[in-house]
Amino acid sequence: MLPLIKTFFDEPTFTYSHVVSCPETKACAIIDSVLDFNYAAGTTDTASADSIIAYIESEGLKTEWIIETHVHADHISAAPYLKDKLGGQLSIGEHITVVQNVFGKAFNAGTEFERDGSQFDHLFKDEELFTVGKIQGRAMHTPGHTPACMSYLIGNALFVGDTLFMPDFGTARCDFPGGDAATLYASIQKLFTLPDDTRVLMCHDYKAPGRDVYAYETTIGEERKHNIHVGEAHDEADFINMRETRDATLDMPRLILPSVQVNMRAGHMPPAEDNGQVYLKVPVNLFK
Repeated sequence: MLPLIKTFFDEPTFTYSHVVSCPETKACAIIDSVLDFNYAAGTTDTASADSIIAYIESEGLKTEWIIETHVHADHISAAPYLKDKLGGQLSIGEHITVVQNVFGKAFNAGTEFERDGSQFDHLFKDEELFTVGKIQGRAMHTPGHTPACMSYLIGNALFVGDTLFMPDFGTARCDFPGGDAATLYASIQKLFTLPDDTRVLMCHDYKAPGRDVYAYETTIGEERKHNIHVGEAHDEADFINMRETRDATLDMPRLILPSVQVNMRAGHMPPAEDNGQVYLKVPVNLFK
């Protein structure tokens, strides 16, 4: 049985969210949701998440999973809001604990911030099998962009997070804490063992040079043959040199500071301070 996939695009953060459903049982999983955030005003909005809720309710779907591919640095997750409205297990890879340790220190989160992944309902292990209705899923640890990145194969569809982009755009950066170009190369080679016709669904697209439209789906065969960073024309040494050279020129994502400190808490805001107000921190000169 093949999954049905409905994709939602948040252009301000260039993020694709996906609802993956079983046509027989109407069970579904939500992957990489977005909470709208106005950084200048410090305000949140749920319009993007509400679009997902409206679709799920209109199709009569039952939410079994709310899945994160990794701790996103470019948008805030709407997972807690979706769970409150729809139910489902809020999930991420088990190596979230590594990210929590690094960024818990970076944001001086204190002892109130648990670094054991307990903010999530389920922590996927590498090669763990799960189901969405009657469709089998497989969690695959694909670190390199971050230590905790996961890709999820659900039926014939692979959700890669930031591990891969469209073939004409390449691959994710590896210069965040715990990132590593050689590790990302190995992770991608692991994905390249899947059948050529495996569908590959993006988490982001930024329009490659010369392409006028956003794109979010390709295949493993296309990635293996034509990815401009890691396709068959490039070996490991080429990739590592390209990635490290390119990453040294990149600015930090616009929303990295609010995103990471919220997403490491499974999308929950930090606890309110003694005046009842929630604050997000800006560590000065830490990430240069």
